[in-house]
Amino acid sequence: MTEARIRELPLGSGIHRDEQVKGLMVICHASTRTYAVQGDVRRNGRHVRTVRVKIDRCDRIGLREARNRAKSLMSQIQSGVDPTAGPAESGITLKQALEAHLSEKTFSPRTTKGYLYHLDQYLSKFRNRAVTDISRQEVRDLFDSLKRKHGETTAASVMRTLRAAINTAMRLDETIGGNPVAALRVPSTKRRQVAALDLDGWWKDVEELAPIRRDLHIAMMLTGARRSSLLQVRRDDVDLERSILKFRHMKTGGQMLFPMGTRLTERLRARMDADAPLGSEWLWPSATSASGHIEEPREDGLPSPHEYRHHARTLFIAGGVPYAESALLLGQKLPGASGGYVHAEHLVEHLRQHAQALENLVCR
Repeated sequence: MTEARIRELPLGSGIHRDEQVKGLMVICHASTRTYAVQGDVRRNGRHVRTVRVKIDRCDRIGLREARNRAKSLMSQIQSGVDPTAGPAESGITLKQALEAHLSEKTFSPRTTKGYLYHLDQYLSKFRNRAVTDISRQEVRDLFDSLKRKHGETTAASVMRTLRAAINTAMRLDETIGGNPVAALRVPSTKRRQVAALDLDGWWKDVEELAPIRRDLHIAMMLTGARRSSLLQVRRDDVDLERSILKFRHMKTGGQMLFPMGTRLTERLRARMDADAPLGSEWLWPSATSASGHIEEPREDGLPSPHEYRHHARTLFIAGGVPYAESALLLGQKLPGASGGYVHAEHLVEHLRQHAQALENLVCR
């Protein structure tokens, strides 16, 4: 190629290649002549894709500059970098894939913390590896190792984290042909077995607790609220005049207004009066925790926070509460398209009678 020969190339004559710089070409369109470079992107010895990058129009830059730009672009292409792709699409690592996964939608702080813990604690050998380089055999070996050392439940949970991150990477990088976790049959989460509750025995055990922990367990029973939702309630979230308890930390997002029954309202009124001298912002204060509120509500012989949700669901049914109303009181989303049109915060007074029905069964 020379400047003079390029000017003489007929318009519409197609592609003309330069013999001096590999990949450089002049494309003669119907009305313009354009410099471009074309090459094969290869990674780990395999052909990924052939790319063509436009440099500029021939009447805007000279042949010398076009050759310099072509050399730079070909250097990238031969290094396995696709100049036409975003930086995240070239050899995305597992850490980058998980970060992208967490940024795609809003997760609860607890869920995010769990994902990152899995990455740092169990997937550290893969953290900075390109996803495309993680083999099925490596995943199988890791799964077997985790089962031996930490049990099947932990191993399955880690594999679900790995699978979700790689699925996100596959949406970002089309060169990733498959998810290596597909080689496993990841066990589903085992359904929790919850024994029937003896309410009389439960009341006896609860009344023996320290007053603040006693009232916390009663509140867990009468609301069926998730652990994080109830423990992070502030005093300002309790409206004693309207008998409404506001949960700001919901797994489903947003906040929830829970209509308290008469007994829970009076119990929280007494609790707040007793704790007022502490000057804490929290409904369940603790002088020994870093957060300022109770972090661990478990007590030997009593249900766990999640078991209280099971008992609340069962007692709602025993109290004649319809399915939809009990689900809304437990902070759950209703299934189906129409469920998205139901807003629990608009149904506080409608739900109050059903919250009271639970109280009437528990508080004999």
